[in-house]
Amino acid sequence: MQRILLLGILLLLSLRAGAGTLDRAGVERFFPPPLVVGERDDALPVWPILKQEAGSYEVFAYAFESIDLAPIPGFAGTPPNLLVALAPDGSFREVKVLSHHEPVFLEGLGSEPLFAFVEQYAGLSARRAIRVGRANARASGAPPQGVVDGISMATASTRVINESILNAALAVARRRLGFGAAANLGLKVEARTDAFEPLPFADLLARGYAKRFVVTNGQAEAAFRGTGVEGRAEGPADVPLTDLVFAYLNVPTIGRNLLGEARFAALTRELGPGDHAVLVVSAGPLNPLGEDFVMGSIPDRIAIQQEGLVVNARDMAIERRGGGMAGLPEGPWTILRIAAQAGFDPSRHWSLSEKIVRERGQILVERVARDFAADYALPESLFVREKPEAGPSWTDSWTARGWELGAIAAALGLLVPVLSRQRGLVADQRRFGAFRLAFLAFTLLFIGWYAQAQLSIVTLVGLVRAALGGGGLNFLLYDPPSLLLWAFVLASLVAWGRGTFCGWLCPFGALQELAAWPARRLGLRQVAVPPALDRALRLVKYAVLAAILGAAALASPLADSLAEIEPFKTAITLFFVRSWPFVAYAAGLILLNLFVYKAFCRYLCPLGAALALGGRLRLLDWIPRRSECGSPCQLCKVRCRYGAITPSGRIDYPECFQCMECVTIIHDPGQCVPQVVARKRGRTIAPRPVAAE
Repeated sequence: MQRILLLGILLLLSLRAGAGTLDRAGVERFFPPPLVVGERDDALPVWPILKQEAGSYEVFAYAFESIDLAPIPGFAGTPPNLLVALAPDGSFREVKVLSHHEPVFLEGLGSEPLFAFVEQYAGLSARRAIRVGRANARASGAPPQGVVDGISMATASTRVINESILNAALAVARRRLGFGAAANLGLKVEARTDAFEPLPFADLLARGYAKRFVVTNGQAEAAFRGTGVEGRAEGPADVPLTDLVFAYLNVPTIGRNLLGEARFAALTRELGPGDHAVLVVSAGPLNPLGEDFVMGSIPDRIAIQQEGLVVNARDMAIERRGGGMAGLPEGPWTILRIAAQAGFDPSRHWSLSEKIVRERGQILVERVARDFAADYALPESLFVREKPEAGPSWTDSWTARGWELGAIAAALGLLVPVLSRQRGLVADQRRFGAFRLAFLAFTLLFIGWYAQAQLSIVTLVGLVRAALGGGGLNFLLYDPPSLLLWAFVLASLVAWGRGTFCGWLCPFGALQELAAWPARRLGLRQVAVPPALDRALRLVKYAVLAAILGAAALASPLADSLAEIEPFKTAITLFFVRSWPFVAYAAGLILLNLFVYKAFCRYLCPLGAALALGGRLRLLDWIPRRSECGSPCQLCKVRCRYGAITPSGRIDYPECFQCMECVTIIHDPGQCVPQVVARKRGRTIAPRPVAAE
């Protein structure tokens, strides 16, 4: 009957994934007057948002729903839907959450942290790789143009949302902004380290390796003509107002010649992998850094641009002193660092711009600014270009959590031989008992509360929704520790059955067992559940499983509500920081566990039911038994707190939690009754496997 229920769910008709939900009126609520919502594109689901400028309408942003362009399933199997407004220059005007089904935010953390998370994208550029860092990553020094602060306990969900935003934005950029192929995104361009030739300053200028950028008084006056601030020049029209020398320093022929051997080596050490450095030196009367410039900040008056977009360039905050090569001006200077995440390609054309500002008015001061720019280009032969295959953002998760994966893999590598070698540690009751408590503590503290790798029925709900809705399974890749555990659990399911996960690797199961240990030592008596009632209660978890997966297959939101029968989100993911009904429910289950051992796991857990069904594919009846087990000896059955040993002495593998206590008993000549009797009679007996019913 259990198999029929599960097969019935999986054979339901498939459903299509959702699509955008906003009509014109809906979009206008997000972009009220004076903005105007244009006509939705027939070929691309994008709404142009217009703004009146100088008597005509110009595009202020392109608005679209992420689910139309990048329907990436979240952890409930349903893609989040975000309203994204992308400016013509590739920057994000605004990002709003329209809908989501992420379990950690639904009745958990609440949606407010998610709303705050997507607000960070305003002002960032789709031209740059944006990754999700840890909580407060920006405050800890992460580059603000390439990193958004993550949310504790929701790392995987935020990575799914990040990829949804970026993939949808790039899809629009390809069709509307002309750069969506992301030519520079993820590009690795490095200066050739062997490209050095000793050159004087004049030759650097002649080859274009260093560039002189001059704006005369006459050019400035012409730019400010008609603004009310003309006539401010101090000196003849042909006298320089600003006179800059700038150069890209990573190329040894440029950097070593301009800075000298020692300072170039120091600069190379200070730059991070993939970072770039640009020197800007002033020889004119106008200081491009400004009198109130602070080292380490982004200069207000000078900027680097490439392909029409401003590249984030920050002063390196190194000591200002002379000592450059002969001919290089000694005036105010800066070395600007361009982070690797900026997507800057020094082998292609770029420009340095300077903003010259004049003021007018006595009481209400108005600033008028004009930008001047000089082009810069170096031969491609000075660089090594490497454009890796465009990798999905989930790869960041695996890199960032590498040590967690290593720790979990080491623990799994330790667990397998301990459980396999039944005459080893398992046969020593005292040492094995200590090992089990220590491993359960690791499962709770590290796997559960730290790595947030509590497996859940929510993943199976996501699989059903993705399968029936035609979606992919990429959402699994955003949570590497959980995926590692799933892989191990599926392998152990085929080899040993359900018990490896339920008895050793479930953080909530570990929490129950650790809570029951001191109660047991203090002599708190367990309530004996009558056998008939026990058998009936064991079926409840299968009914719960069928209800949850059935609701998921029917695309009913009831699936998310029913999944709350699991207390995992409350007790493990959210550390009991949740509204009181959920906390009371989880705490009540732990309290019930003190009297009816692991009652939730045995009677209610839908994930346990799914694993029990899958465990019927088990290849091995690997727990040893003796012919005397069950008749006349009932010791293992009496000691089994899970009720997983039948009166006949056979192991009920779908209900076995692999605590190994019966294995310890059967190998202990002081506890195993048949061995005690045989020893008294001068005989020895060997255990043997007995098939499960």
